[in-house]
Amino acid sequence: MTVRVLPDFLINQIAAGEVVERPASVVKELVENALDAGADEIVVDVTDGGRTMISVIDNGRGITHDDLPRVIMRHATSKLPDDDLLNINYMGFRGEALPSIASVSDMTIDTHNAADEHGWHMDCGNGEIRPDAWESGTRIRVANLFGRTPARLKFLRGDRAEMMSVLDVIKRLAMARPDVGFTLNNKWRFPKNQDMVARIAAVMGDDVCGQMLDINAQSGTNVDMRIHGFISVPTLRRASSVDQYLFVNGRPVKDKVLVGALRAAYMDVMHAREFPLCALYLELDSRSVDVNVSPAKTEVHFLEPTHVRAFIIKTLRARLATTLATERAMSAPIPMATPQILQNRFDFHVPQPPATGMRMFVSENIPREYDNINHDITQPPPLETPDNSNIGNLPLGRVIGQIANKYILATTGDNLVVIDQHAAHERITYERLRTHRIKVQPLLTPIVVNLRAEDVMAVLTVADEMHKCGLHIDAFGDDAIAIFERPADWNLDWAVVLHDMADEVRANGHSSGLNEKLHLKLANYACHHSVRAGQKLDMAQMDALLRDIENTERAGECNHGRPVYKFIPITEMDKWFER
Repeated sequence: MTVRVLPDFLINQIAAGEVVERPASVVKELVENALDAGADEIVVDVTDGGRTMISVIDNGRGITHDDLPRVIMRHATSKLPDDDLLNINYMGFRGEALPSIASVSDMTIDTHNAADEHGWHMDCGNGEIRPDAWESGTRIRVANLFGRTPARLKFLRGDRAEMMSVLDVIKRLAMARPDVGFTLNNKWRFPKNQDMVARIAAVMGDDVCGQMLDINAQSGTNVDMRIHGFISVPTLRRASSVDQYLFVNGRPVKDKVLVGALRAAYMDVMHAREFPLCALYLELDSRSVDVNVSPAKTEVHFLEPTHVRAFIIKTLRARLATTLATERAMSAPIPMATPQILQNRFDFHVPQPPATGMRMFVSENIPREYDNINHDITQPPPLETPDNSNIGNLPLGRVIGQIANKYILATTGDNLVVIDQHAAHERITYERLRTHRIKVQPLLTPIVVNLRAEDVMAVLTVADEMHKCGLHIDAFGDDAIAIFERPADWNLDWAVVLHDMADEVRANGHSSGLNEKLHLKLANYACHHSVRAGQKLDMAQMDALLRDIENTERAGECNHGRPVYKFIPITEMDKWFER
């Protein structure tokens, strides 16, 4: 067959298939153009989920008369002044959005730029331009979306479903630009210059109030990065990733590196089937990230994804690791003396009530990889008379008793504190296990696992990370991996482990499978060797447990993501009794 150049209308419709997937895609492109035009107020109206009408009005700079014919030409843009695709600092840049939208709809533009005496109206269907009374900014109206491509129209979902997708786009852009005001259908409003905490609550819901942790860190590696924003406390989670807002250089993205790093950071404080909330903003040199990956501009490629992932995990885990005692010290710069009783620690004690008295002992069936841990089995001294003047300096307050041999009660200020004794000791045990290096077992004869050549290359890219988990691997020819050291007492099917690892690396660019197995092993050990629900504790043991958990990282949740303690304000109890 003869090779021919396709006509422009067909080229535009093909491009529209990449850029304009649904009404939400149209809204995204038009609003991003408005942001690039310097708008700080954007009003969006959508009818019938977007299939009948989409209107976007902004107060930006507007389009000049001379530029109007070019805005609907393919590959025409004002976003690349130096023609450098690696130096992109705008929301929109591909130069295909408006011609693509115009090719599958009836689109009109009303605009006014300060360089012109009056406004202009353009019918994008025939290119006709005429004077208009539009006074400032731009309005783009997209009617009869996909009316010229009925095959595309039938793939749209119901109006409500399409409307929810449009709302999601507006929410993500509102999170990206809290300095800009957004209005959707005169129903959803996000005022400009809104406080970031208030905007997060407006987007995610009021239940986030008081439940978000601030993030602000700078990387000093060869890839200079900054990450800031907010993440949820582990007890605040969703059943899906709907409230995970991730941004790279101000652009909303859905990136596997960022999502994987977020999951890894919460690995030992939240169940794998639950999702934290976040609004995280990663900033790095535009030449270190390629945003020109997909037409929809929702994916990015990092020049050094391993460094990006490691930086995010380290930053988030450090923030989640803040102890109650650290937070109290930050708010009270002059610490008071600590009573002698606070020096006592459980150190993996498992209290058991024998027939005569109570003593502390350590379970004998400890896995060999932990046999270098020193266990203190000293009986805690009897509780001294509390120093009431110091109670306010103890984050969890002073113990007043135990309920059902399961929960510890304490008071601090005007709060009653309820502590789950098993969850608390489980977190203490787990964190102490994590501080000890895993005991590895060198193998006299390496374990050789045959893999495809591409899988060998994938596994070797994470070899250093695997070494930190106690697994020493290297290439054994072009189509095999040899295991020279493994974590002691880990009797796994290593062929399955390496195959899964290769699949994960090829899909996501990283692997967290071995780390998750290590977490599960430590978590199971901590669970089975901690104070159990139903065990009676004396006052000294309960007090020592509280002092330990105050100084333990990630103390708010156990390894399975369950809460460790709850504060009940006295005002809440007053309501119970109608006071």
